[in-house]
Amino acid sequence: MFLAADVGGTHARIGLVSQQPGLRQPIQVHQYERYACADWPSLTAVLKDFVGRLGDAVHVDQCAVASAGYVLGDAIVNDNLPWPVSIRDIRDSLGIDHLAVVNDFEAVAYAAQYLSQADCTTVIPTDAVPAEGPVLVMGPGTGLGSAVLLPGHPHPTVLATEAGQIALAPGNELEIEILRWLARDRPYVCFEDALSGPGLVNLYRAISDLRQRAVTLYEPSAVTQAALDGSDAVAVEALDVFCGLLGSFVGDLVLLYGARGGVFLAGGILPQIRDTLLVSRFAERFFNKGVMRAFLQQVPVRLMEHGQHGVIGAAGLFLDSRPVR
Repeated sequence: MFLAADVGGTHARIGLVSQQPGLRQPIQVHQYERYACADWPSLTAVLKDFVGRLGDAVHVDQCAVASAGYVLGDAIVNDNLPWPVSIRDIRDSLGIDHLAVVNDFEAVAYAAQYLSQADCTTVIPTDAVPAEGPVLVMGPGTGLGSAVLLPGHPHPTVLATEAGQIALAPGNELEIEILRWLARDRPYVCFEDALSGPGLVNLYRAISDLRQRAVTLYEPSAVTQAALDGSDAVAVEALDVFCGLLGSFVGDLVLLYGARGGVFLAGGILPQIRDTLLVSRFAERFFNKGVMRAFLQQVPVRLMEHGQHGVIGAAGLFLDSRPVR
């Protein structure tokens, strides 16, 4: 057994896992905890708490960490994490012999191969026979993650991307005005500036200014709740713009990667707005790609609950790159 961790800007999900060969999902999660990152001084502290809960009978000396950002020397570098992460500190403090670091959306994408229809909500159905091909996994949370699962043998591989940093492409007059508003205080505007938790707040603030309304909401959760309960008209409009931009961007990425195998939407935000997403302009904007509409109509789009999938994917990537001894 070994540790697998999925570390985002808001939550760290930790699991004690082992390999169960021959099963559809060969990763068994024996114990699992979700931690609010803001409540802890470091990832090392989170992992030490989790290991402490396992008791003396369980000893682990290997760990796979899925995290946003990239490894630079001893550190995992990512502005969205609430604290710096030292690889050496984790190894020394927990007695870890081997620690592997992968991108968080790489891990979620790798876990997509284990999903069944029952694990997902269909956002855009298709009557087409499922095609083998690249599978796009993307979604907004603290940031905007994206990765592509590429079929292969003996196991698939994952293409990690920074697609969230692609320049924001507006699709109507309102979005053009929002882009102008966002560009006032930054030299470059990317999709993550609109399609993330902070991005939703950006949309709300921009529309408030354009509509000459006072800004009264300051957190992504507050904007989301006000939009869902209809208590703030600007929040409702911001969430509508959010869903439309998301549909357009997902359609672009499907074309870019030739994602015939389908799309899994992930991240921390979309499960909270599932019912709104299903009736939003997401599908309209997804299909609005000119002559490529017919291609996109063959591509299923599904929503996955984040849950343990990042942990399972991190463990799967770890096992395929270095089998547990």
